[in-house]
Amino acid sequence: MPRLVLLLPLLCLSAAVALAGEGERAIPGTRVENTGATRNSPGPISVSPLDWPWWRGPQRNGMAYSEQKPPVRWSETENVIWSSPVPGRGHGTVIVVGDQLFLATADEQAETQSVLCYDRETGKQLWKTQIFEGGLTKKGNAKSTQASGSLACDGTRLFVNFLNRDAVHTTALDLEGRQLWQTKITDYVVHQGFGSSPALYGPLVLVSADNKGGGVVAGLNRKTGQIVWKNDRPSTPNYPSPIVLPIGGRDQLLMTGCNLVSSFAPLTGEKLWETEGATTECVTSTVTDGRLIFTSGGYPKNHISAVVADGSGKVEWENKTRVYVPSMFVREGHLYGVTDAGVACCWKAATGEELWKERLGGTFSASPVPVGDVVYATNEAGRTYVFRATPAGAEKLAENTLGDETIATPVICGSRIYMRVAAQQDGKRQETLYCLGSR
Repeated sequence: MPRLVLLLPLLCLSAAVALAGEGERAIPGTRVENTGATRNSPGPISVSPLDWPWWRGPQRNGMAYSEQKPPVRWSETENVIWSSPVPGRGHGTVIVVGDQLFLATADEQAETQSVLCYDRETGKQLWKTQIFEGGLTKKGNAKSTQASGSLACDGTRLFVNFLNRDAVHTTALDLEGRQLWQTKITDYVVHQGFGSSPALYGPLVLVSADNKGGGVVAGLNRKTGQIVWKNDRPSTPNYPSPIVLPIGGRDQLLMTGCNLVSSFAPLTGEKLWETEGATTECVTSTVTDGRLIFTSGGYPKNHISAVVADGSGKVEWENKTRVYVPSMFVREGHLYGVTDAGVACCWKAATGEELWKERLGGTFSASPVPVGDVVYATNEAGRTYVFRATPAGAEKLAENTLGDETIATPVICGSRIYMRVAAQQDGKRQETLYCLGSR
């Protein structure tokens, strides 16, 4: 499988191609900064175009590569490459790197939080590493779990966030499950729960832990776990993961919620700009069209807003649609989303004009995943709606059901779909990891 070296941050595309090496390519539109190697340098981020190495996928925008051909139809017996039981409970999305799959899980009876590794081709569980025993915080929303975040992988290390003993910790493992380091990020006061996923950028792993006790956003050295920078956040409950997106010619680390939209320099933590434009509690990861960023939230108000990402504080448009949990995506000048109540929508990104909305059905927590103009949207009852989405409308292609419950967002890479679902077996809840593909 060819490797893709992500050299972030970047100075120019030609430099990125040169540093990536023969036969490898850099992410378009990024820049390389060669600051010189040190003994604590964690090395480049190295993943394949066929991987899904972190939350929101390789391009950090929730979009799968359009050249793929994943199945449109499946069932318990149709187009199932393999299925494997997942011990415990969690809502974190699986990540896919090389020949392995990784996810976080928690056994609430044994009070353990762990990382699991599976073989990508067979689904066999390869190893399980327990990160914590005891110290689980049982308060919060009934939908929340003790393992609601996704991992991130730089090609040689895994990074995971867990809330334990009333604090958020980031832990690094190698690809064989050995713990490399663990760093306490901040104390944490539970309101609904915790589910923030780490992001990777250059030599850093970026983490956030907004909470009503006073949260932080921070950058840690990927090799050592040392905190390179840390910024305090307002003392309000909030749930997004940090996301880095290229906007206006520079990469910006974006956080929404706490009644703010905030932008930071991902390498230094310098606050680039901050403005009102979000509600207090947000969950979704923001997306961009290169000029505007689109934030959505659900408490104390439902809203989608389009904020000019230049520090001007201008809110280009806003509406009252409740896209509280499922993240949206932007494609060719249009913003697409699925509301928590199961309505697919399309807006003009520049103006907010609603072009169409189409009822799907059920309640949604998982984010829709587009492959070109075909969208896969899975509701909490495990039913996936597959439809073609263009500015002209939505065309239903298929409906498929696996299990009784799906909260985790499906992952689509290498023309296969990886789904974490749960079902009742002999009166007990059992999670299963499915690999779906055309035979």
